[in-house]
Amino acid sequence: MTQLNETGLPAAMLDGHSREYLVFSLGSEEYAIDILKAQEIRGYENVTRIANTPAFIKGVTNLRGVIVPIVDLRIKFNLPRVEYGGQTVVIVVNVGARVVGVVVDGVSDVMTLTQEQIKPAPEFSLSLSSDYLSGLASVGERMLVLVDIEKLLNSEEMALVDRVAS
Repeated sequence: MTQLNETGLPAAMLDGHSREYLVFSLGSEEYAIDILKAQEIRGYENVTRIANTPAFIKGVTNLRGVIVPIVDLRIKFNLPRVEYGGQTVVIVVNVGARVVGVVVDGVSDVMTLTQEQIKPAPEFSLSLSSDYLSGLASVGERMLVLVDIEKLLNSEEMALVDRVAS
């Protein structure tokens, strides 16, 4: 569990150091994950669908001998579906002992953020979980939603995929 300081930010950010984030888009919104969680960025390729998995799990693919579940973040975040195009990519992330691919509309850049630029994520109603949001960052005119990819992908739903894929 992430330790939070008095401002509601992860305690690891108390030291004032900056961190690098991989910025990606879903529709018109920009999101970011800790760059240290990203293993690689690949073009989207067809996946093998697995029956009886949640809709946001597109299926699995074989990545150099490792079976990798592919998650569509648009569906996971209840955003409108979109046709995959030339900009659609899969960010391969390491979450604990699991390797997962997340489908996003595009990757724009790597950005260094300081503690001062990051504000705590707002609390929403019980029907909308924001546990996986680690904060919001304002950079000039841009607003980035910071996603704690470990909390997002360490769910019971992902354990289901592991059982089905093995």
